[in-house]
Amino acid sequence: MPLPSPSPSTALYVDIVGKGTRLVLVHGFTQTGRSWDAVAERLAPRHEVVLVDGPGHGRSAHVAADLGEGAALIGQVGGRASYVGYSMGGRFCLHLALASPQLVDALVLVGATAGIDDAGEREQRRADDRRLAERLTAQGVPAFVDEWLAGPLFARLGPAAAGRAARLENTVEGLSSSLRLAGTGEQTPLWDRLVELRMPVLLVAGAEDAKFLALARRMQACIGGNAELAVIEGAGHAVHLERPDQFADVIEAFLARHPHTSRDHIEGRG
Repeated sequence: MPLPSPSPSTALYVDIVGKGTRLVLVHGFTQTGRSWDAVAERLAPRHEVVLVDGPGHGRSAHVAADLGEGAALIGQVGGRASYVGYSMGGRFCLHLALASPQLVDALVLVGATAGIDDAGEREQRRADDRRLAERLTAQGVPAFVDEWLAGPLFARLGPAAAGRAARLENTVEGLSSSLRLAGTGEQTPLWDRLVELRMPVLLVAGAEDAKFLALARRMQACIGGNAELAVIEGAGHAVHLERPDQFADVIEAFLARHPHTSRDHIEGRG
């Protein structure tokens, strides 16, 4: 199936590798599609892997979009496929699966959440993200990326896995728009809508990432019997960077268990 052709002013940049069933990979904040390279190499022999530069990132830095708009743009370039989203990318893919389930044959959410329940905590997160955007503007991308990677979520990453050089391809304007429009604080809580997901869903978390492992378990319970949980041993938050081979094996096994999703989840049989 050929990729759609959105307006040049809003089209997201993609790289495509491999042949087979389509698999769209959507990265986290400050990353680009290149952050999936090690995983894509493992998946490409059996899949057409679409590596998206998300809104405000990499070669899509000019695209400013909130979670709903970004999800629609990702669906435009991804088409009908299985979708894998990490952290920020998970927010986009979850919104896409709820808004356009006909596009999502299977959904993989990595280190993701369905939102912050408490309105006060959510507003605090919005304020924190606005302050981060201001700090980014004052510091510039290199200093901001170094500070970001020094945080507890990424303390386990070595220099190669961190992919600093690719993160430096981002712009102040692009990352700022991402923080202000698509941060966790901007996510309307979707917990009560998770039951609407009828496609096969895989929730992935690192065994050492207690917060997001708990969130994954909660999401699994809310979704129901079509949701599976994979815990990657020896990994923290960025499991695809810390354990790319093990992560790719988990994805392959999940997709092999659901080779004939077709339109079953759309018609209520998934």
